[in-house]
Amino acid sequence: MFEPSLEFVTCPDAQGGHRMAYWQWGEPDSGHVVLCVHGLTRQGRDFDLLAQALCRRAADSGQSLRVVCPDVVGRGKSDWLKDPAGYQIPSYAGDMLALLMQLQPSTLDWLGTSMGGLIGMVVAGLPDAPAFAKVRRLVLNDVGPVIEWQALQRIGLYLGKTGAFETEQQAADALWAVASSFGPHTPEQWLALTRPMLKPLNDDSGRLTLHYDPALAEPFKAVTPESAAQGEAMLWQSYDQINAKTLLVRGAESDLLSPETAHAMTRRGPKASLLEFAGVGHAPTFIADDQVQAVVSFLLA
Repeated sequence: MFEPSLEFVTCPDAQGGHRMAYWQWGEPDSGHVVLCVHGLTRQGRDFDLLAQALCRRAADSGQSLRVVCPDVVGRGKSDWLKDPAGYQIPSYAGDMLALLMQLQPSTLDWLGTSMGGLIGMVVAGLPDAPAFAKVRRLVLNDVGPVIEWQALQRIGLYLGKTGAFETEQQAADALWAVASSFGPHTPEQWLALTRPMLKPLNDDSGRLTLHYDPALAEPFKAVTPESAAQGEAMLWQSYDQINAKTLLVRGAESDLLSPETAHAMTRRGPKASLLEFAGVGHAPTFIADDQVQAVVSFLLA
């Protein structure tokens, strides 16, 4: 139960389709699925500790549960797209619907960190979603319809620079330099989070590089303040259509989700409950016990 299996789903696209990988925990035939979707440059193994905690709580209370953590296309074990223009939220949402069609959950809960939360807003806000895609409970981790422009500029400084590292520790140090806003982690915790982010560099040197397609940066760099404003209007429309019981998690020092946007989300749409974690920016990693227990209690109440 406490080790995941690696599974795949074939997703359609204009170039003939691609495979998306996902990590499956718990009972593989369970109708209750918790779908955990990662952030922009991350991958599905980010949720290992949370998935284990969810499975333990379910087993202890006699519940059947399956936790599914996809590697969004272009990351981890998933294919890279032939056309980088597909590295955008609407395409990712389509992939998640293909995954859910394969999983056929009878009860669906969704946790999305940053980009994974944006995808979740789109899917949960579908007015005529098929039964297998109707979200019961939604956790949005440090993200809302309004993305602060300065945060996008900060992310753009490192996105697509996948690097070359001599050791796992060197890579961990480099990642920490751009991700210290995740909040306090022990060196052991950070190294464990880093390992799934790496793959061998394809030059027989024995060096390592980050797991994702550098072309992720292409559509990201094309974003302008004007197109961001258009996307914001569409995301608010999706958010206002959400019926799922919603928990909004915010790092108290986040530069991506402002306090103003967070509080607006408690008044609009599903009227999210807001939970902030002190000493954390963008975004909580669900490694700290208080973060894990808050989400487990919300999803398995």
